[in-house]
Amino acid sequence: MFDDYLNYDALGLAELVLRKEVSARELVDTAIARIERDNPKLNAVVRPMFDTARRQAGELAGEGPFAGVPFLVKDLLAQVEGVPTSNGNRLWARIPATGENELVRRWRKAGVIFLGKTNTPEFGLTPYTEPEVFGPCRNPWNPSLTPGGSSGGSAAAVAVGMVPMASGGDGGGSIRIPASACGLFGMKPTRGRTPVGPFIGEAWSGFAGEHVLTRSVRDSAAMLDATHGPDVGTPHPLPAYPGSWLKAVGRPPGRLRIAVSDTPMLGREVAPEVKAAFAETVRLLEDLGHEVVEAAPAVDRTAFSMAFLTVLAAELRADIAFTAEVAGVKIRPEDYDPSSFGLALLGQAFSAAELAAALRYLKLAARSILGFFETHDVLMTPVLSSLPVKIGALQPKPIERTLIRVMGHIRGGWLLKKLGIAEQLAAETFGFIPWTPVFNVTGQPAMSVPLHWSPEGLPVGMHFVGRFADEETLFRLAGQLEQARPWKDMRPNL
Repeated sequence: MFDDYLNYDALGLAELVLRKEVSARELVDTAIARIERDNPKLNAVVRPMFDTARRQAGELAGEGPFAGVPFLVKDLLAQVEGVPTSNGNRLWARIPATGENELVRRWRKAGVIFLGKTNTPEFGLTPYTEPEVFGPCRNPWNPSLTPGGSSGGSAAAVAVGMVPMASGGDGGGSIRIPASACGLFGMKPTRGRTPVGPFIGEAWSGFAGEHVLTRSVRDSAAMLDATHGPDVGTPHPLPAYPGSWLKAVGRPPGRLRIAVSDTPMLGREVAPEVKAAFAETVRLLEDLGHEVVEAAPAVDRTAFSMAFLTVLAAELRADIAFTAEVAGVKIRPEDYDPSSFGLALLGQAFSAAELAAALRYLKLAARSILGFFETHDVLMTPVLSSLPVKIGALQPKPIERTLIRVMGHIRGGWLLKKLGIAEQLAAETFGFIPWTPVFNVTGQPAMSVPLHWSPEGLPVGMHFVGRFADEETLFRLAGQLEQARPWKDMRPNL
């Protein structure tokens, strides 16, 4: 056991291993002990891999910037050979992976040791983490609340100190949302910055990508240094980044022109605690010497929300069809959570023409939004419209769950569509996350920075969006903010 485990970030632990002041096995044993102590309260880790981790620690060759550092893998998309990737679904939970993603291989090359896989909502769909197959994940700042989603298990694990870093994916905010809810740093890189192959061509029509949730800014930057770059056949190749994001963290960002807005792009109301944190961040940016202007890209909330939901519903319907095919079963409502199956029913009801129109609208909207950044370096908004909500608060109500089951058996997606369920879903979902999905559509880098805690002690993350392919400016700004308002010692007490 290593008593000073919590006093170091991932790079700090790797440096200790390199200097032989602590062994990888000691770090792994410490992480396992913390998981065994805290996981029964949080349900963050759903598939332990402790024996494999101990063996890997004993064979450590000392290579990579994170050699010997304990790490957890989100149980969505990321395939670890021989271990099921459940995607939060009861069918996938029984199917071991037969290979590994390119990004998983790059994490291994960076030197981290996989201790297990973390809880995620079914197919990564929701901004909360409550899959039926594993049960809800809980927020370490208050276990009655959600840690966010879809990377809720990873966020809860890092926040409580099981590991210093864990993987996440972000298709509508799924790194940034739980980073905000759990008081962590969460960067969504530019579309195409990290690989998603070879088992899929792209995730959610290019909206989703993967990276990590961390306590320190430099850990996120160093991991992106280690893992960025296209894989074979990527549909979104980016020019190679010539520098080092880790080095960028230590460089001042200069005087930036930062647009700020707490007006929801897709929702309608913002809680007073969030407004207060936003106002405090505006003052901080001004004190740091930045040019702060009240402005934001124009977004038609109704049209954008419905177009995004249409694409998501179609993708989910395809996911469910593929799941049934791989599992060798027919599509049955009882094999899926009501929230995802209900959306998949809508996906079946939308026509090919409606899907094409939705994609056309979103791509045109993205052009307009990206144009805003021709005259602004960064946009700052809140991440969430409120503090983290109660477990179950965003779940379908019992009568809605029953309706979805019935509609599933009679293929009644057309009826759900006619009843206006799509519009209702859009309003409920985007009311909690009224900013983050916009920048999955544009593909821009965006980050949640843990700058504030509410009077009752809950984290409130602030959202910063950079120009396309300009993670450097965000990392430099994040480093400045971390120095000005350090959050290193802010930890939940279970």
